[in-house]
Amino acid sequence: MKDNAPKWLKPATEYGPLVVFFVAYYAQKDLIVATVGLMAATAVSLTLSLVMTRRVPMMPLITAVIVGIFGGLTILLNDDTFIKLKPTIVQALFSVILLGGLAFGKPLLKPVMGSAWPMDEAGWRRLTLHFGLFFAAMAVLNEFVWRTQSEEFWVNFKVFGLMGLTFLFVLTQLPLMNKHALPEPAEDSSES
Repeated sequence: MKDNAPKWLKPATEYGPLVVFFVAYYAQKDLIVATVGLMAATAVSLTLSLVMTRRVPMMPLITAVIVGIFGGLTILLNDDTFIKLKPTIVQALFSVILLGGLAFGKPLLKPVMGSAWPMDEAGWRRLTLHFGLFFAAMAVLNEFVWRTQSEEFWVNFKVFGLMGLTFLFVLTQLPLMNKHALPEPAEDSSES
């Protein structure tokens, strides 16, 4: 998002739809109702981002397309299987993109995160590999949870479990990121 965007915009557009999904589910105990809320909130968040920054970030746009497809199928067919598959598809897609990029010698996390965390090429390759494998594991975990646990358990896992595990995973990557961080450019204190 643009630098002049309000600080609340990014978290609101990233987490707002998830909050709406959670609240809508617990208000009605109905995944179809929660899916309608998720789709509406996703549309609002993309519109808000477009209006305030004059652009839509790529990752939320990809997620919105997948929400639209799987949410639409959930509502159209009155079958919550599709919305339960959405996290699996998103996580698997991210995994394939990252691991596929590595197979072609392109650590694709670097263009996304490089300006925020400058690292050497070896660091980007390792971090991209770790994230690719993490997303693959999360896809498998989502499949296991929604197929073996109650609907309510899956909703809580989707909202809190996936986010919590991602946060913990990122924390485990900080030593790698620090090890491969590029040194800060030395400021020239001499007068020219």
